[in-house]
Amino acid sequence: MFARVIRNKRMHPTPNHSNWKWHLDEVFAKINGETYYLWRAVDHEGEVLEAFVSKRRDRKAALIFLKKIMKRYGQPHVIVTERLHSYRAAMKVIGNESAQEVGRWRNNRCENLHLPFRRREYAMIKFRRLQSLQKFVSIHSSVHNHFNHERHLNNRETFNLQRDAALAEWQRLCAA
Repeated sequence: MFARVIRNKRMHPTPNHSNWKWHLDEVFAKINGETYYLWRAVDHEGEVLEAFVSKRRDRKAALIFLKKIMKRYGQPHVIVTERLHSYRAAMKVIGNESAQEVGRWRNNRCENLHLPFRRREYAMIKFRRLQSLQKFVSIHSSVHNHFNHERHLNNRETFNLQRDAALAEWQRLCAA
């Protein structure tokens, strides 16, 4: 009984489920020899909420990124970050620095999502323009969210049904 209730809540979350815990991280990407930073917000289930590319990794860029995701998703209960001081400074301006959690290995949820991005970046032989990087990241995250069904949480039949439904929906969207 208890496990079924938890599973149903996990499979059919409430509308505010993305506001529970966010993981924020940034990774560098080179465009024509210049370093740019890709900021990402991931919810507690591994869905990419937002991706933002900036030239700098300072308080101003962190503030723009935080305002952008909070405008879209509201305010989270917990924000997990790394030890970058820009996050704390930006959250001080917004007024939610008490929600920040910093710690070693706490941000692995976001760090692991850089791996598929790096694989695609390597296959594409890097990026040429800032706009193409931003466009690629937003499309890549939406595709990843669409096809990521957390195989480890479902049995084979459920996973196959979800994958087939996602593929059919994707083909329907591409045909339009």
